Amino acid sequence: MDHSSLRASDADRDRTAGILRDALAEGRLTAEEHAERIDAVYEARTLGQLEPLVRDLPGGHGPAAETAAATASTRPYGASVRPAPMASENVVAVFGGATRRGRWRPAPRTNVLALFGGVEIDLTEAFFEQREIVLNVWAVFGGVEIRVPENVSLRGAGSGVFGAFDVQTVEAPDPDAPVVVVTGFAVFGAAEAKPRKGRRLKNLRAAN
Repeated sequence: MDHSSLRASDADRDRTAGILRDALAEGRLTAEEHAERIDAVYEARTLGQLEPLVRDLPGGHGPAAETAAATASTRPYGASVRPAPMASENVVAVFGGATRRGRWRPAPRTNVLALFGGVEIDLTEAFFEQREIVLNVWAVFGGVEIRVPENVSLRGAGSGVFGAFDVQTVEAPDPDAPVVVVTGFAVFGAAEAKPRKGRRLKNLRAAN
């Protein structure tokens, strides 16, 4: 039976995003490739659309039926892996500043550009509506500061060109905790991401 036309579940998308996240950490994918594939993951509606995104990666082999079976009982927590209504958003500061903080809902992917300006991204009070959030950062003669709750996982894959790209990698003790991935470049600028001490998500499994 061909299962490629079956509708993909939240757990299917989360498993696929996890394979891509591991591939990024292992150097199998570049930051740009990871960002492109993550976009496609959250836009996928069927198992057949998810399969090609991980077919060339470890853990991404096998028919769609096996993918569905493997993810059927592994949804991480409540409804918090629902795809957000919008696949991505942009935060731009050009010769100025931009801020995202408080009780906001970050998209699965947020593109951040600081060009002769500064951007502050504070996720310590954000509503996490999906398991993985990707921040694709460009700091060009500018700065980007990212803060996350101390009980979520924080991972990074970026480069500094006459600048600094500093992500304080953290693996949360809870395997079901949200994951924030920071990718991109700092060109004559600086990008920094780290946990904010004393700020924690109160219930990692509660639907926001």
